[in-house]
Amino acid sequence: MSSVLYDAQGPRAKQRNILYTALFVLCAAAVVWWVYDGLAEKHQLDWIKWKPFFTSSQPWETYIWPGFQNTLKAAFFALIIALPLGALFGIGRLSDHRWVRMPAGFVVELFRAVPVLILMITANAVYAEYTTIDTDVRPLYAVVTGLVLYNFSVLAEIVRAGIETLPKGQAEAAKALGMRKSQIMLSVLLPQAVTAMLPAIVSQLVVIVKDTALGGAMMTFPELLASVRPMSANYGANTIACFTIVAVLFVALNFALTSFASRLERWLRRNKKAKGTAPGGALKTVGEPSLVVDDGRA
Repeated sequence: MSSVLYDAQGPRAKQRNILYTALFVLCAAAVVWWVYDGLAEKHQLDWIKWKPFFTSSQPWETYIWPGFQNTLKAAFFALIIALPLGALFGIGRLSDHRWVRMPAGFVVELFRAVPVLILMITANAVYAEYTTIDTDVRPLYAVVTGLVLYNFSVLAEIVRAGIETLPKGQAEAAKALGMRKSQIMLSVLLPQAVTAMLPAIVSQLVVIVKDTALGGAMMTFPELLASVRPMSANYGANTIACFTIVAVLFVALNFALTSFASRLERWLRRNKKAKGTAPGGALKTVGEPSLVVDDGRA
């Protein structure tokens, strides 16, 4: 049987595919065994190294939970600051006024091009030199500042791209009704673009959560990944076990975020479809002013 995309495989092609599959499985099994044998030889798989995480609450209360809280705190503050800034600069890049559009574009491209780690280190140095922020909380300020400066620029591009994907007829119809530019943007374009932008925004939130680890690696910010070193030192150099537990927590947190975003996106789309039919059969979109007029008057 042939497909639209490719012809049906012949006997030789099927044999080759079976051979390639078997070779791949054998190579993957060999790699897994090599990793397992190396860890077992170093005694990293011994139960005594994993036991503290399953039989005692001390590593969770002393190391993991405080680090997890700091990771969530940095990510939360970075998001609530970066998101409105990103929306503001994304809209600014779409402005008809050159004196607004050009500076907004320069700022976005500047911070999008600088690595987030450099932004964190620079912010930490600036806070140490020119402010009186306590040394205990300075790493948090530096991490949040670096995350905000980088991620607001990325979010600005997401907002700009999401708005530009909308049909031009949306803005033209709203303009024909006499709406101002600000009303068109806030009441017509942004509400419709949110659904399209949501997956990209959540993906950037996942990036924010993971990038908090840079603060722990370079600026002694006590986030989740930074808890590995003292935890491993106190439990018999169980580095692999500590990294595995931390990695599982990162995966669980990011999976929860993406799952929530997927459900929210489906809910918004269903809600949009449910409200998309106006009385009388005319179509309108959530957040879009109804173009249905009575008695021929706009």
